[in-house]
Amino acid sequence: MEYYENEKKPQRAFLISVDDSSFDAESSMNELYALAESAGAEVVGSFIQKLEKPVSATYIGSGRLEELCEICHTQEIDLIIADCELTPNQLRNIEDAADVRVIDRTMLILDIFALRANSKEGKLQVEIAQLRYMLPRLTGKGVQMSRLGGGIGTRGPGETKLETDKRHIRRKIEAISDQLREIERHREQLRKRRRKDGIITVAIVGYTNAGKSTLMNCLTDAGVLEKDQLFATLDPTSRALKLPNGITVMLIDTVGLVRRLPHHLIKAFRSTLEEAAEADIILNVCDASSDEALLHLNVTKELLESLGCADTPIVTVFNKCDLAPQSVFAPEMRNAVHISAKQGMGIGTLLTAIEDNLPVKVKRVKVLLPFDRAGIVAMVRQKATLISEEYTADGILIEAIVDEPTEQILMRNY
Repeated sequence: MEYYENEKKPQRAFLISVDDSSFDAESSMNELYALAESAGAEVVGSFIQKLEKPVSATYIGSGRLEELCEICHTQEIDLIIADCELTPNQLRNIEDAADVRVIDRTMLILDIFALRANSKEGKLQVEIAQLRYMLPRLTGKGVQMSRLGGGIGTRGPGETKLETDKRHIRRKIEAISDQLREIERHREQLRKRRRKDGIITVAIVGYTNAGKSTLMNCLTDAGVLEKDQLFATLDPTSRALKLPNGITVMLIDTVGLVRRLPHHLIKAFRSTLEEAAEADIILNVCDASSDEALLHLNVTKELLESLGCADTPIVTVFNKCDLAPQSVFAPEMRNAVHISAKQGMGIGTLLTAIEDNLPVKVKRVKVLLPFDRAGIVAMVRQKATLISEEYTADGILIEAIVDEPTEQILMRNY
């Protein structure tokens, strides 16, 4: 008896784009390459067609469509990926012509998010984004949906089938929305509890694959997945970080960003992104070795502004500086913090920058407390950093790093 190993081969993908001068098509195509590979596809090739605007029926021109059909036939293409959001008609017409499955940039990002989501909230956010995207595209799914036709013999069942599917999706969107609202209420309660307890939050935001998870692990040993691919981590992670001055902050890792992030995802992940909006300090992490470092910074900056973070202190952090010579840094980069989270370079400077932007100021004090005020020592141990504690003949001599409210309590009992 002979045994054969079933090996699952990656899908062979071909990328297409229309350059209408509304965005940098070359850079966007390079990012689409990375997205496709991150989803597990084998990118065989690509082309960019320059047009005043995409063709309403087929996205690309008729000549390019014929060329695409030939490429799909000769190179055994399994998947066509368009670098924009296609209309239902464009999707169906390209599929009919090439006889190959077609997805667009939004569908690709949703697929990657579905692959990476691990938490309940993350899975719900991805599912509702997929359903919202699918709803207006049901009529573009082909004859299997039994769409309403335009003549005798085509009415009735088709309409019922389509409307039933739409009602089912709407009910599911409503049910998931209720679950997400409940999770959002719980998240808001946690934020209120942090504010009540005086917990300072520091959010790590930035472009995908900038090294945010590596930085999180470097600072807190969080054990977050580190991988050289887009959206390697999707679910937010929170860990305590004790700064050199003794203050403990809550460090939060958030989802990575890309240019032209689908609005379905922004809406679905808004509660997660609000972790950054509610933070006391934001670390805007960027890949210094990327030629588009400043563009990536601006993408993050625009999203933060849309979330209302204009008054929040933002520390610009250029990561992977070990891979980029200092000579390539633009003047704007020289005022930022330069680190290598993987090599542990510049971490002290980063921690100092966080301390400089803290909403509370701390100082080192040395006081002698009466023995009947021993309970205050426990309070200092809990709320501040107790450096030393010595029992003397006159009382308890403590040295600690404290904030202003704790210092006032100590002075009243001195």
